Amino acid sequence: MRLASIVSIVCLVCLMACSYAEEPTTCTLSVQLVYPENTIDPYAGAPVELRGLGKTAIFTDSTDAKGCVTFVVTPGIYEASSSAQFIDSTTNIWWRYNFNGVKSMIIVDPDSTNLASIVLKSSRKRIVH
Repeated sequence: MRLASIVSIVCLVCLMACSYAEEPTTCTLSVQLVYPENTIDPYAGAPVELRGLGKTAIFTDSTDAKGCVTFVVTPGIYEASSSAQFIDSTTNIWWRYNFNGVKSMIIVDPDSTNLASIVLKSSRKRIVH
């Protein structure tokens, strides 16, 4: 009888401990790519990678037509980067643009605006056919 009571109490405690489901706090982080002047306008599909510092979390997404991407992450410190290649064929001369940029120490917090801008550096090369 005593053993059955102990087993019942242990099972009851385990069930009570498992019934509490805590949802992690999440924040929205918007990352805006800033292109150099005299290159191209923002475009949809540029890759952006977001890494959680001190974590193994890596998020990858693509920009919208305005050059912005939004992530939903837990609060913390992050690093965002973008590296892309774009071929401009709007004129008779074709150009290949390479864009690279990184923004470190992005603090994501429920009480802040959570907006980061990555200023891209560029190089271009003429494509000869």
